[in-house]
Amino acid sequence: MDREFAFHRYAPTVTRDAPTPTPTPTPTPTPTPTPSPSPTPSPSPAPVHVPVLPNEVLAFLDPKPGEVYADATAGLGGHAALIAAKIGPAGHVILNDVDPNNLQIAESRIRQRTGDSCPRITKFQGNFAEQPCRLLDAGLRADMVVADLGFSSNQIDDPSRGFSFMRDGPLDMRMDPTLAISAREIVNGMPEAELARAIRELGEERAAFAVARAIVRARGEGPIETTGRLAGIVRSAVRRGPGGGGIDPATRTFQALRMLVNDELGSLGAFLAGVERGFEALAGGEAGGVWLRPGARVGVISFHSLEDREVKRSFGRVTAAGWASGGLKGCVTARDAEVMHNPRSRSAKLRGVVAGGVTNVRDSV
Repeated sequence: MDREFAFHRYAPTVTRDAPTPTPTPTPTPTPTPTPSPSPTPSPSPAPVHVPVLPNEVLAFLDPKPGEVYADATAGLGGHAALIAAKIGPAGHVILNDVDPNNLQIAESRIRQRTGDSCPRITKFQGNFAEQPCRLLDAGLRADMVVADLGFSSNQIDDPSRGFSFMRDGPLDMRMDPTLAISAREIVNGMPEAELARAIRELGEERAAFAVARAIVRARGEGPIETTGRLAGIVRSAVRRGPGGGGIDPATRTFQALRMLVNDELGSLGAFLAGVERGFEALAGGEAGGVWLRPGARVGVISFHSLEDREVKRSFGRVTAAGWASGGLKGCVTARDAEVMHNPRSRSAKLRGVVAGGVTNVRDSV
């Protein structure tokens, strides 16, 4: 099995009846960010958001007044707000997110939580894969870095984004609207064998071939343009277990398409490569390439076995090379109480490494 499919950018083959749209040029990030001098109000009331593993993240990072925190995937600012309250006005929070609306919401949440003790805030818009380069180009160095690989509840709840099979909407799934290919192009244009492979690899769906066959048959009757229609097609192809319990049959296929559209594993690989280079440069005393401070703590929260495997391998390389020591032993998962309060945390796994020291945090469960 060719594992490169699941890790590098995959350009699907599309048929004539579903041509690939003309790519929209991706804006070039401004090399030097502009710190926010004053509160930026959210365009709408901040959605209710509960970050996963909040206590575990705080225990691992052990934030101190005046430190610099870089959030690679700011989302709605759940983790950032907690850490901002710890580092105080002498600290610096660097927010990165592909969604500009999320950046505004995250900043608003931080300012609301910290009030007069708000740290300096800098925002970058773009894929988290490029965060190490952004910090390096801007001359910034971080004490703490977190990448939460989940996606925000407001993205799921907005039918127009096309992420959810629970609410009918256009079949899109792009976290970054400037991406050239949406889920619609993939579902209607990818050859059956490639589609089955994507669903099997990224969604870990046992019925991948049956799902792909059903999709190809259905699109022959007319383009599949909505999440509702796609969900119905998938459900007709996936048999429920005895009693009809368990997850919705459309869950794994939608997950696979979302990961494929947004090249989630490719982005993670690029981010982890930047982390490895940062630790190597720090350990070697290089003037260039250093975007981390001595004793930097880097944590990644994953929700998928393929993601967790890549994080585990990357952090293992960093530790084996002697560029980092200490951190978490294995992975940390949510306690039963958190899972009851926030079911989304059930599949969350936190892994972390520390440069030059050991952080006291509970072992994996």
